[in-house]
Amino acid sequence: MGTIISIERFSLNDGPGIRTTVFLKGCPLNCLWCHNPESKKPRPQLSFNPDACVGCGRCAEVCPCGVHSFADEHKVDFAACSACGKCVGVCPAGALKIYGYDASAEEIMKTVLRDRAYYETSGGGLTVSGGEPTMQFGFLKELLTLAKREGIHTAVETCGFAPTERFAELLPLCDLFLYDHKAPAELHEKLTGVPDELIVKNLAFLLDSGAKVILRCPVVDGVNGTNERRRAFAARFPKLLAVEELPYHDLGRTKAKRIGVDYPDFK
Repeated sequence: MGTIISIERFSLNDGPGIRTTVFLKGCPLNCLWCHNPESKKPRPQLSFNPDACVGCGRCAEVCPCGVHSFADEHKVDFAACSACGKCVGVCPAGALKIYGYDASAEEIMKTVLRDRAYYETSGGGLTVSGGEPTMQFGFLKELLTLAKREGIHTAVETCGFAPTERFAELLPLCDLFLYDHKAPAELHEKLTGVPDELIVKNLAFLLDSGAKVILRCPVVDGVNGTNERRRAFAARFPKLLAVEELPYHDLGRTKAKRIGVDYPDFK
């Protein structure tokens, strides 16, 4: 079983052609600009949209953990939440939701296979993203194995922060790596919580092993280095298929607030 955030069908930005992108929960990095903060924790978690709440109090009536209170306004104790989902089921306004659910690789593949015709006509396939997919390594391998048996092109989007042995095991299962590099070495740990040595090592390993790799670099102006620095880094790896520069957006700020997480003012 794996813990899934969501499945995006007809994706056009996660590899070639029309794809189905499966987003897995859990990430070892803590990027200041994270646009998917709901992906960081490995297990399901509650989200609350106060703008949609009608103050009916039904969630407090059914919650076994005392997460919801209405003394002055609807307050949520996220730390006490077990993500049982009972409150979500009774909310008439859709103000509550659970990020993350458990599913088997076979269940996920049933959804993926619904669009086989689109993959075949467009050169698309399955992309596994996150979070960081290698954090659910057994499930990732199982899902990729099923896709390969069906003749479906596979891609993995990764931050590269995992034991090199895991990437060695993925080589026969993954047709394309979408490989993130977040910042120059001297800024990487400050901005993401981890140094970049292992990430760079794994990138070199994949390319030396003949893997197809597209480098993806987020662009957060004035924060994570210049375009010249990013391009100089990419130039160290001439075997890269391409380099993609991804512009920053702050959609993660709203999502972070709704799951009770602080979103830093880093700009």
